[in-house]
Amino acid sequence: MHLATHDNVLQMIGNTPLMAVRRLDTRPCELFLKLENQNPGGSIKDRVGLYLIQAAEKSGALKPGGTLIEATAGNTGLGLALVAAQKGYRLLLVIPDNMSQEKIFHLKAMGADVLMTRSDVSKGHPEYYRDVAERLAGEMPNSYFVNQFGNPANAQAHEETTAPEIWEQMGHKLDTVVCGAGTGGTLAGLTHYFARTAPQVDMVLADPVGSGLAQFATSGSLPAKMTPWLVEGIGGDTVPPVGDFSRVTAAYSIADAEAFRTCRELLAREGIIAGTSTGTLLAAALRYCREQRTPKRVVSFVCDSGNKYLSKVYNDYWMLDQGFIEREHRGDLRDLIARPHSEHAAVTVNSTETVMAAYRRMKLYDVSQVPVMQDGRIVGIVDEEDILVEVVDNPAHFNEPVTRAMASGLVTVAADAPVAQLMEIFKRGMVAIVMQGSEFQGLITRIDLLNWLRRRL
Repeated sequence: MHLATHDNVLQMIGNTPLMAVRRLDTRPCELFLKLENQNPGGSIKDRVGLYLIQAAEKSGALKPGGTLIEATAGNTGLGLALVAAQKGYRLLLVIPDNMSQEKIFHLKAMGADVLMTRSDVSKGHPEYYRDVAERLAGEMPNSYFVNQFGNPANAQAHEETTAPEIWEQMGHKLDTVVCGAGTGGTLAGLTHYFARTAPQVDMVLADPVGSGLAQFATSGSLPAKMTPWLVEGIGGDTVPPVGDFSRVTAAYSIADAEAFRTCRELLAREGIIAGTSTGTLLAAALRYCREQRTPKRVVSFVCDSGNKYLSKVYNDYWMLDQGFIEREHRGDLRDLIARPHSEHAAVTVNSTETVMAAYRRMKLYDVSQVPVMQDGRIVGIVDEEDILVEVVDNPAHFNEPVTRAMASGLVTVAADAPVAQLMEIFKRGMVAIVMQGSEFQGLITRIDLLNWLRRRL
C-alpha cells in the first residue's frame, strides 16, 4: 500500500482523525473527539488561517508582498502564521498579554511580528487588542486587516471542511455536537452545515464561567457583568459578528478549575494532551452525556495541542498557585511552600557542585535562590546577588564550589510560626527557610505568600 504524499504543508490542513472516548464516563452516550491538534500548526485554526488568506487573495484585498494584520488571543495567529509564511506575506499580530508564553514563542519562531497589548481592557479602550489591530491596518500601507471576528471566511472554513468531515466520519449517525465560541466561526460553520444537511443534530455550547456567551445563547442577552477567565481561545464579553447561536439547544458554563482538571484527566486516561479550551468543551460534553436518559452519539473537539500550555495546565506548581489542585492541608507555614522538600520538589544544589550548577538551576526553574544541601541538611543558600558578587571580577569563578558564594548564616523560621513572622524576614530582603525541628521543609518567597493570600479570598 502506498501512503499519500503532500506537496506542501498547507495540503495537510484538515481531514483530521475522529477518536472514540472509551475510558471516561459517558453514561449511555458515545462520545467522539475530532483531533484538530493533528493539523500541521497544531490547532483547528489552521483551517481558518487558510480560508481567511485565500479569501483576501481572491477578493484582491491582499496584494503580493502585503502585510496581514490581525488581533488574536488564541490559535488563529498560529494558523495565519503558518499560511502567511508559506505564501510569502508579512504578518503582524496584536495579542493580549495573557497569552501563554509557548504560543508567543511559537508565533515568533514562525516569523510573525508580535505586538503585546493589555488584556484587562475591553472594546473602546485605546489599548484593546482588536481596536489596536484595526487602527494599525488603517495606518500601514499595503496592509490588510484580517478581522477574524467579522470575516465570513471564518465560518466558511468550518462549513466547507470541518462539518462535512464529521458527518462522513460518523457515518451520517450523529445526534449532538459540543463546541465553544470565541470568534464564533466554528459554531456558525457547523450550524449552517447541519441546518442544511442534518437539522436533527443538536448544537451545544461550552463556555467558560465569566464569559457571557452561554447566557446569550440561551436567553438572547449578555449578562450585565462578566468576569475574567483563564481558558484561552473561547468565551467573550461581546457577541462575535460571525457567530450564529440560533440552533444552540443547551449551553454549559464551565469553571476554569474543572476545565483544567479535565485536560489532565484526558491525558491520563485517553493519552491526548490538549489545550485549555478542550478542557472546557470536554467537561461540557461529559456533563451533557451524563444527563442523557437515552443513548446519543456526540462529537466534540480537541481544539489544539497541550504542548502550548505546559507552563500552565500541566505544571503542578502553577495549578497549585491557582488553587486548581490541592495538597494535604497542614495548618502551618508548610501550606505556603510551593516546592516542598519532602516531595523532592525543592530546587536545590549540593555543596559539592559548582557556582555554575546553581546558576543553571536558577535559570532552568525560574527561581532567584536555591538552598545548598549537604548530607540531607541545608547548610547555606545562594541567590542571584551572591553569584554576581562571586563572578563579577572573575567569570572563571563560575567553576568554583558553590560553597564559596553561598550565605551560610541562615535565618530560619519554624513551621508552626505565625505568618506575620514571614514579613519580618521579607523586610530584611531575605527568603524564609522553613524548618520542622532540624528538617528543612522548603522556602517561602514573597510571591508564595501573595499566592496563599489570594487563594484565601
